[in-house]
Amino acid sequence: MMRHPRVWMGLLLWLTLSSAHAQWTVNMAPGVTEVSRSVFDLHMTIFWICVVIGVLVFGAMFWSMIMHRRSTGQQPAHFHESTTVEILWTVVPLAILIVMAIPATKTLIEIYDTSESELDVQVTGYQWKWHYKYLGQDVEFFSNLTTPRDQINNRAAKGEHYLLEVDQPLVVPVGTKVRFLITSADVIHSWWVPALAVKKDAIPGFINESWTRIDEPGVYRGQCTELCGKDHGFMPVVVEAKSKEDFSAWMDERKQAAAAERELTSKEWTKEELMARGEKAYNTTCVACHQANGEGLPPMFPALKGSAIATGPAKGHIDIVYHGKPGTSMAAFGKQLSPVDLAAIITYERNAWGNNVGDMVTPKDILDFSKAQE
Repeated sequence: MMRHPRVWMGLLLWLTLSSAHAQWTVNMAPGVTEVSRSVFDLHMTIFWICVVIGVLVFGAMFWSMIMHRRSTGQQPAHFHESTTVEILWTVVPLAILIVMAIPATKTLIEIYDTSESELDVQVTGYQWKWHYKYLGQDVEFFSNLTTPRDQINNRAAKGEHYLLEVDQPLVVPVGTKVRFLITSADVIHSWWVPALAVKKDAIPGFINESWTRIDEPGVYRGQCTELCGKDHGFMPVVVEAKSKEDFSAWMDERKQAAAAERELTSKEWTKEELMARGEKAYNTTCVACHQANGEGLPPMFPALKGSAIATGPAKGHIDIVYHGKPGTSMAAFGKQLSPVDLAAIITYERNAWGNNVGDMVTPKDILDFSKAQE
């Protein structure tokens, strides 16, 4: 009778482990593109070749150890400098490599064939976000991490897509060959989406090419896989595949939004409007280094609260946000953010956390500063 609880506990443990195993695997996933499936098939082909080699080699080893053990009185064979053996252990591995090289070469040719693309997207890595530009479409935007800081700082439970969620995903149409032109504006990054079998380094001054053709609508997630700084782990990649009709509608909306954004540079902004927009833009762009309370992470990331920059002359504040600070982690945001967002962030920094300078920087001030640099 005492054995029954142990049996039930063992059965429960087995079911729990089986359930966990169903959600976790050590093998590759087939992916959602023709190339990703080719990579998976190649992986499995090489895997089974290695399994057969392992079985034969270890089988021969164990058979030899058992059948030729000392207790049976076996005498060692002498075949030193055997021409037959020399030929066999040269020809057999060569034949195996040739068999493996044929499908591998075919898959590599497919991976590197970026010709005849129907849509071109420039992917640029920044510390620590991605910029996407649809070439010939006049549409571009930054994609930033949106995982709440409370989750990152262990003050809240982790979400389903912890560190793999962004404010603006890269949107592409299904059934369309999309070419990616991948580069970087600062350090080496790497753009990786496992389900698409795309992984390319983003190197400053160089452009690497890759491509995909997604079969089904869906959301596919990845990450930067090159150690690119302190927030390397907070640089996700999210690709959303839409039907061609939905993608066309989305593209029209983005073009209209871009036109509306350009019109905002000539709008008469109030301080309250700039503060509201600035707080949102600051929490997206600046909070990782300077913190939500403006106190930063000294000495690497100095405080903005009460700082000489945020409370000093507006021109100096614009200059350091626009151009960055060489030799430090302060990036140049002049080419990354719109004049409206630059003006809003600077206005927010000058009037938040008790700074209360009282002035405001407008988009026109940013445009005038930019023209003066040319």
